[in-house]
Amino acid sequence: MDLSVTGGTLGGFVLAIGVGIIALILVMKSVYAKRAASGPSNGAGAAGNSPMEARTKYPWADVFKFSGTFFNLGLVLALGLTVLAFSWTQFEEKVFIPDDALTLDEEIEIEPPRTAEPPPPPPPPPPPVIEEVPDETVLEEEEVEFVDQSVDEASVVEAPPVKAAAPPPPPPPPPPPPKEDVEEIFKVVEDMPRFPGCEDLPTKEEKKQCADKKMLEFIYKNIKYPAIARENGVEGTVVVQFVVEKDGSVKDAKVVRDIGAQCGQEAMRVVNMMNDQGIKWVPGKQRGRPVRVQFNLPVKFRLE
Repeated sequence: MDLSVTGGTLGGFVLAIGVGIIALILVMKSVYAKRAASGPSNGAGAAGNSPMEARTKYPWADVFKFSGTFFNLGLVLALGLTVLAFSWTQFEEKVFIPDDALTLDEEIEIEPPRTAEPPPPPPPPPPPVIEEVPDETVLEEEEVEFVDQSVDEASVVEAPPVKAAAPPPPPPPPPPPPKEDVEEIFKVVEDMPRFPGCEDLPTKEEKKQCADKKMLEFIYKNIKYPAIARENGVEGTVVVQFVVEKDGSVKDAKVVRDIGAQCGQEAMRVVNMMNDQGIKWVPGKQRGRPVRVQFNLPVKFRLE
């Protein structure tokens, strides 16, 4: 016998019980108001010395007449609410995941990520130019005239004029700043990145299967089929490419295969939700150290 009760059913029961209690209070309030207005019908005297005597002498004013009934009714309501509370079952939301959701129909040719490129080699030097040297005639030696440069005590020797020193040349321009090293982006590593939530499993294969399942549940739980695609019957597979950084964040997401009708934008929106909700992947590792890894995620749009 299935005694499971959903949240909506339990809420309906509680609402009905609350309405019944309010209605009972209003009815009994009306009954006692009528009795108080009518007063004693048998002309009974004043009340006795004790409350018990007053209850026997004036039964029309006995407010404890239905106390046993109300007590039993309260026990029944409390027991019923307890049973409903223990029978309350909260069902998990079913997420439709297409078959072979992570399988691509064909290989996608994607431009490899750009990493640090070495500077281009310098151009080769120009070939040497051989110039023909004309024959030079040897001139006859000219006679050299010697001038007497001897001086005596009476001779006045004038110092040669001192030329002003030329200003120093300007300093060379500073060297250009070194280019930032762009870390390499891997496509396949020893430990591929995984969606979080399966770190307590023992083997690597079990962690991968569990992580793939949680990732697909996240994608297809938040995906919304675009209205224009639904109206035009557009179906197919959108491929989103992104990079899982060393800290597990998702960066540089882009659509590398689109089927149109706003399906690519919708897949991109869901992928970017990972960063918006603070979801951190388990980063990929190569030789025991975290590295940047490129990930291709197929998102299949199928009309049910």
